[in-house]
Amino acid sequence: MLRTAIVGLGWWGKMLVNSSHGKGDVEFVLAQTRTKSAAEQFCREKGIRLIEDYDGVLADKSVQAVVLATPHSQHGEQVRRAAAAGKHVFCEKPFTLTAQDAESAIAATQKAGVVLAVGFNRRFHPSMAELRKRVHDGSLGDVGAAVGEHTALSAAALPPDGWRANPEETPAGAMTGIGIHTLDSMIALFGPAAEVYCVTTRRAVEHVDDTTSIIVKFKNGVTGTIFCSLSTAPVYSFAVYGSKGMTEISKPNLDRFTFQPAPPRPREPAGAPEVIETPGFDTMHAELSAFAQAARGGKPFPVPLDEVVMGVKGFEAVVKSSKEGKPVKVG
Repeated sequence: MLRTAIVGLGWWGKMLVNSSHGKGDVEFVLAQTRTKSAAEQFCREKGIRLIEDYDGVLADKSVQAVVLATPHSQHGEQVRRAAAAGKHVFCEKPFTLTAQDAESAIAATQKAGVVLAVGFNRRFHPSMAELRKRVHDGSLGDVGAAVGEHTALSAAALPPDGWRANPEETPAGAMTGIGIHTLDSMIALFGPAAEVYCVTTRRAVEHVDDTTSIIVKFKNGVTGTIFCSLSTAPVYSFAVYGSKGMTEISKPNLDRFTFQPAPPRPREPAGAPEVIETPGFDTMHAELSAFAQAARGGKPFPVPLDEVVMGVKGFEAVVKSSKEGKPVKVG
């Protein structure tokens, strides 16, 4: 097993530990978090040693890897320091808030010869793999557009003084927390974005932007629409529309894949949809297992770092558009 430290034990860090600890690939042996008292009982229950600071994590020679579930603005420097200490790194999304920071962190890991993995866990779901297959093998014909909806009821639970409610850490409202997954899914299918337009509003919660809509034009000509909200019922839907049919992933946990073929001729009825159900798939366990395998010299982690940079560049443009109120070219 890969001896690993978890850095950041808020609710998401705890979910990462729960998904994989003691399940064969990752062994969490060390933890560090900003509010130690809030993690002491959790660490006792898991048998994880809890220490005061990140320096102690990096100095521990028995730790082979770090998992970062920390404020987004800290990721780049934490990755560079881990690389310098010879630790493999799994970093939660968004990877960084700027492309310059992302490229510097990636260069540091490559220079050190350590694995860097970014946690876009939805890529690992069988439904998403099936969708990529249908797009790339021509089953959909000429693809024109993709539409993604991703919502959650989390804004009201964010404390006003917490970092996830800080607009410097979570710009463009729901884009940072959940919309970034949908942008990544589109990049995996269509490549880099060329231009974006973002509108974000504060509807249900006074202290955080909670509702965000984005239009994306990709360099290959496909268009994308992203809607994300932190203030409504949890829903997930991701659809791709082509000349031969459309595919959709649905349910909050991505468990249902549907392919609807186009009718053979205009105004004729379409055939019955093909539906594939994959209940209970744990994407967080899958991504951490893939990270452990890559760190041990196995199959490379299946989220290419050039696509991670594409995502950060697109994210930067979305943030700029949300502030300027107009379309922005992606750098």
